Amino acid sequence: MRNALFAAAAAAVLSAGQPVLAQDQAPAAATTAVQANPADVESIEAILAAVYDVISGDAGQARDWDRFRSLFHPSARLIPTGIRPSGEAVASFASPEDYITRSGPALMQGFHEKSIADRVERFGHIAHVWSTYEARRQADDAEPMLRGINTFQLWNDGQRWWVMNILWQAESDAYPIPAEYLPPQ
Repeated sequence: MRNALFAAAAAAVLSAGQPVLAQDQAPAAATTAVQANPADVESIEAILAAVYDVISGDAGQARDWDRFRSLFHPSARLIPTGIRPSGEAVASFASPEDYITRSGPALMQGFHEKSIADRVERFGHIAHVWSTYEARRQADDAEPMLRGINTFQLWNDGQRWWVMNILWQAESDAYPIPAEYLPPQ
């Protein structure tokens, strides 16, 4: 069951009628600057919580896309990865605007994603977070429809944290989430 749901979710994100871009191609327009709520960008934990919060909601619930935009650096990229039915590994490069266009309609069908374990590595003004997630159609669904790992690259400019990139891969039978990325038992 999870594989069928993963395949549908991956197909929506990786294809969405858009070609997969080569690594040297730029996605569509960069995000325009939107003023962030200082509470959303004051810490690593706050910006992660804001990202998960803004993409999550019940079916028909509008997302606050201006809040979403405010979390990302104007040059940020969102990069879903997956495996096509042919076995080919693919990555799709998107700006935050591309993500809103491609994924917004699917999220409106009901989508709740939350972090279940984070591994933070920080040096100076940069941070890398391995964030294991679970996604459900409704927040109170007993079982997640998919799980995976988001890798966030963050930068603090001395005033606030910015999401520079999010790269992710959903869990599959071929790639189960390793124990070290799951919550302690």
